[in-house]
Order: sequence, then C-alpha cells, then structure tokens
Amino acid sequence: MDQSFVLYDEIESTSTRFVGYAGDYARFDLAITTTSHFYGKKLVCDIQSGRTAIMNDADAANIPYVMHAFQIQDENEAREFSEFLLANL
Repeated sequence: MDQSFVLYDEIESTSTRFVGYAGDYARFDLAITTTSHFYGKKLVCDIQSGRTAIMNDADAANIPYVMHAFQIQDENEAREFSEFLLANL
C-alpha cells in the first residue's frame, strides 16, 4: 500500500463488564464494553473465540445475526445465548 490514511483516532473512557456464562448448550466468557462510540450499542467480545459484535437489544434478539456474529451452528444454542444477551446488555 503506497498511502494509508488514519480514519479516526479517539481516546475514550469506557466501562467493561466481564461475565462468564454457561447454558445448557455452551459456555461463553464475555467482555461487554459500554462506549459512546457505537451510538448506544455495546461491544460484545467472546474472549474464547475472539469473535466480536456491536449489539443492542434488537441485534441480540435477532437469532440469525447472533448465529452469524458468533459462528453458532445450533439454533437452540443461539436462542439461549440471545436470551442471556437480552438480559445482560
């Protein structure tokens, strides 16, 4: 790449909640970061897999999105994880 451009460079104080969750289908170790950078959505990172999604309640309720974002193959697992997210975002 001949030229690169910094699109943004911001520093912000955030709040991160670390929560371990084990359901009937899977276990997740999450970092849920609250920031104003994503227009009210939270940054949800599965620490074990490194998969991250920017989510609000509508995103967490969207089972196909949850399955895609966290590479979950089983719909029951995704539904259970969705319910957890809705209660904890």
